Amino acid sequence: MSTVKIDFEKKIGKVNVMHAVNNGPCVAGADQTRGNQDDFKEARIPYARTHDAAFFAGYGGEHTVDIRAIFPNFDADVNDPESYDFACTDVYMKNIIKYGSKPFYRLGSKIEHNVKKYGTLPPKDFQKWAEICEHIIRHYTEGWADGYNFDMEYWEIWNEPDLDPDDSPNKRCWGGTEAEFRQFYKTAAKHLKSCFPHLKIGGPALAGNEEYLERFLTFMQKEKVPIDFVSWHWYWTQPADLAIKCVRIRNIINKYGYENAESICDEWNYVRGWTDEFVYSIEQIISMKGAAFTSACMSACQATEAVDMLMYYDARPTAFNGLFDMYTYRPLKGYYPFFMFSDLYELESRVESTSDDEDVYVTSATDGKTSRALITYYAEDDNKGDKTIYVEIKDAEKFVAYLTDKDFTMREMMPVIENGQIKLRLKRNSIVMLEKK
Repeated sequence: MSTVKIDFEKKIGKVNVMHAVNNGPCVAGADQTRGNQDDFKEARIPYARTHDAAFFAGYGGEHTVDIRAIFPNFDADVNDPESYDFACTDVYMKNIIKYGSKPFYRLGSKIEHNVKKYGTLPPKDFQKWAEICEHIIRHYTEGWADGYNFDMEYWEIWNEPDLDPDDSPNKRCWGGTEAEFRQFYKTAAKHLKSCFPHLKIGGPALAGNEEYLERFLTFMQKEKVPIDFVSWHWYWTQPADLAIKCVRIRNIINKYGYENAESICDEWNYVRGWTDEFVYSIEQIISMKGAAFTSACMSACQATEAVDMLMYYDARPTAFNGLFDMYTYRPLKGYYPFFMFSDLYELESRVESTSDDEDVYVTSATDGKTSRALITYYAEDDNKGDKTIYVEIKDAEKFVAYLTDKDFTMREMMPVIENGQIKLRLKRNSIVMLEKK
């Protein structure tokens, strides 16, 4: 038996963005018609990061987002609009915005697993690379080169420079050394922040190496490099471990004088292992277990107040997409944690809620009229059984429940009331939204 306690009269802060994603909607075409744009919009996903968009033909493929796609000839004139190819990326940005999200733009390259690298090699002129990025930002936020005035405040420099060590024969994200990357980042960040003091310039989307982060921030602090946000990644199986990681990263950021910088985990998902257990991992990502994991991580990280944003990897059609079926683009069980967390986010005021069970997670919010609580039972151990949860809550009889488990999806039901408490009998890996209007 487990107990969850919720006090809707005790407001403790705001609901943070725990329900952002990597990449945007798949918009149906005129033929071979399939798309998830309407479901994507209904989920009310606040931000869509553009990393790895170039892998998907539906976004524009190799002609999309990455610097070498937009500025294909590095020797061209950086100030000439004819040097740039914005066509496919323009359509992608407009679709992200049209269907309810804001682009979170990654400046750099997709990961490269092939034997020859192209976009992940260090630019031969760091300053020119920064100026290319400047013009991309001006195109999307200031109308340069027949561009737009989009509300795009986040601009991220590079992705996972720490993924492979300096002596690796296969550097998948940064082909140079760690020292070279620090100089590169300093050049880009200082230039872009001087051009756009009102925008958020950050990075470097670390794979999660905390020692690397310490060295990175030591250098940036010494060189007085502005950082509006520090981004990082995490893949594992335990939501509590992600919450602990959030606190450690926040403490490191503060340690080097960047207390005002946001901490953003902009890649995360369920991965038990990258080799023998990788197939098992992707099977779970698209299952109810993956959905419960997602919901549990959102609640666990919200409770820490140590991370400003989570961005799930990935809404793009890929093995890591637990939101939409890769072939039909129809919603999977993992779509509904995003839909439900949006319901909480719209209420704005988070309230005190606790669980005495390490496998039960809760986040609750109210706007004074509507009150909601998201309760998740997630278990990494596939041998665990059903669980009875008692919810101590005022006016328990006035709440309706929406159950998502392996058998039901957002099934509306009147909760069982026992001794003034809501009694929930949940299967392993289940999500319940309680709502009072």
